Amino acid sequence: MKKFGLLSDTHGYLDPRVYKHFKDCDEIWHAGDIGTVEVIEKLEAFKPTRAVFGNIDGHDVRIRTIKNASFMCEKMKILITHIGGYPPKYKPGIIPLIKAENPDIFICGHSHILKVMPDKRFDLLHMNPGACGNHGFHKVKTLLRFEVHLDQIKNLEAIELLDSPSKTS
Repeated sequence: MKKFGLLSDTHGYLDPRVYKHFKDCDEIWHAGDIGTVEVIEKLEAFKPTRAVFGNIDGHDVRIRTIKNASFMCEKMKILITHIGGYPPKYKPGIIPLIKAENPDIFICGHSHILKVMPDKRFDLLHMNPGACGNHGFHKVKTLLRFEVHLDQIKNLEAIELLDSPSKTS
């Protein structure tokens, strides 16, 4: 069993509370719009990190990350991209990618809206951690934390970072 922290849309700002909420995680996954190389470096210095780039990410971030990440975690296939949409309204080009990769978990960011929902059509779990940065229309920064045990997700938590970073949430 492994524990994961999932975030997206930091837009160059890494809220210090991420460290507290992800302290027991084995790995961090970032679903794009990282914003700066410094965010990636801070995450990598803290925990092993997988990240995809988003539409706001410049060349410096893009050369350190990839557009789509597809990998096995325990007995589950994971697919991460930045702009993916939601079941059943995926963004153009995503359905062929989902069909080719056949993931158990499909993760994206971009919308700044936290959503976790099953997609029965493709037999997967769609996850979007919302946004964790200071830029965007979201009013609350959000994260996801969960465990993968063989072919199951366990202890999935949606975390809201309320108030200022100096206060605990």
